[in-house]
Amino acid sequence: MKKTITLLATFAFLVQFASAQEFEVGTNAINAGIGLGGYYGGYTTSTQSPVFSASYERGVWDVPGPGVVSLGGYLGYKRFSYDNDFFGNDYSWSYTIIGVRGAYHYTGLDVDNLDVYGGVMASVRLLGGDEFSDLNSRPGATAFVGGRWYFTDNIAGFAEAGYGVAFLTIGASFRF
Repeated sequence: MKKTITLLATFAFLVQFASAQEFEVGTNAINAGIGLGGYYGGYTTSTQSPVFSASYERGVWDVPGPGVVSLGGYLGYKRFSYDNDFFGNDYSWSYTIIGVRGAYHYTGLDVDNLDVYGGVMASVRLLGGDEFSDLNSRPGATAFVGGRWYFTDNIAGFAEAGYGVAFLTIGASFRF
């Protein structure tokens, strides 16, 4: 128990002195996350997996406000299953989501280690599995807001809330 408390105290002490630069032109970030909920779905009686996702973004230009616009890509996966006990049929299907996204990173906050942003994504969701007449591969759109808290200059935890692929995504972010 003493070792755990000592490790936590040391970590907290080091984190308060870690200082990361804000998101800027030329910054690259890779996110790996798990998302909950989401619009891309099925029937209310279906079960679904979380959304497993990876995204990349690069700061491309400064804008007044103050802020930086980033552009990047997104890849996600979500699986559904539906058990129809009355007819004895079981169905399953999945979506692979491929998208391009852009975000505005607000750099006017005077808070070290914090990157806040909001953006949109245009995507296509590719259907795999059993065919349903009302489910198919189609374009999609997502709006999101999020933030990253950097524990070191290059590693952060992130959270995004939005409408589309997932309502809430949490994960790790790596900046280079």
